[in-house]
Amino acid sequence: MKSFAISIAFSFFFVSSSVTAQTTRLTAAPARPEPGAIVRLTLRAPVSHADSIVSVHGTLAGEPLHFMYLTAGTWHAIGGVPVDSEGSLVGSATIERASGKTETARVRFVLPKVPPPVAQPLAVDSSFTKPLDAATTARINRENERAREIGRRAHDRPPMWTASFLKPRTSVITSEFGSGRLFNGALTTRHLGVDFRGAMGEPVRAANRGVVALVDNFFLAGNVVYIDHGGGVVTAYFHLSKTLVAVGDTVKRGQEIGLVGNTGRVTGPHLHWAARYGAITVNPLDLVALGGQWYTGSLSRSPAASRTSAAR
Repeated sequence: MKSFAISIAFSFFFVSSSVTAQTTRLTAAPARPEPGAIVRLTLRAPVSHADSIVSVHGTLAGEPLHFMYLTAGTWHAIGGVPVDSEGSLVGSATIERASGKTETARVRFVLPKVPPPVAQPLAVDSSFTKPLDAATTARINRENERAREIGRRAHDRPPMWTASFLKPRTSVITSEFGSGRLFNGALTTRHLGVDFRGAMGEPVRAANRGVVALVDNFFLAGNVVYIDHGGGVVTAYFHLSKTLVAVGDTVKRGQEIGLVGNTGRVTGPHLHWAARYGAITVNPLDLVALGGQWYTGSLSRSPAASRTSAAR
């Protein structure tokens, strides 16, 4: 069931139909998410045996959200805040009842102002900072679009995880999500992932259960593995020296999927770990922060089963 609900402190709701804002509650945490954050969403709606809820659906930042049925009148989901978001975002949710009646809620919340990151000077091969020819630019664009498409397709698969997300390595984090980069004193970028220290050939493990959606060599990311975890969630592992899985493989949480390397645009061997919610790039450490209880009791249910349960 693709569904959505959200509320932020100091926000307001617009609700249509006979159910008022006081009887249907939509909440979210954190209250003021930064760009690139994972938002945890909870919906609580009045239960009526005479007119049960049969579905909940909606969007945030152009992406569908997948509400999982928890208990009578309660659902929850996760969503993503785009890294280029400024000012505020508006989300909407529609509850459908057996009688055909609908209740729609809309919420606007303000994003905190985030100062521009201080750029960390890095030295890489000059081929990665000199002006790119048309063929290389086209290649990078194709690779970026393939990554976005994998995220979009992850909405078609129910969530596959039943435990918390793991860090793919236990080593020291050397670069945080959102930090600035200055390559060879000329090219400034924003780091949209998390880097882990690692020597050549050390193991890289799957953050959670999922299906391998992509194994390839990218211009900037080097040897990559993308895992579709379902429910809109994808994790990606960059700069590998060797990949140990193939497209279509179902991997277990903590399974070794590749080895640390220095392929692509790098200063040396390390693991770059990235994540998406749909086409939105998000901080992968926010997945780890969800903990093991976020989807407990609901993950084994397909969207259709969730709709049936919600209608009971």
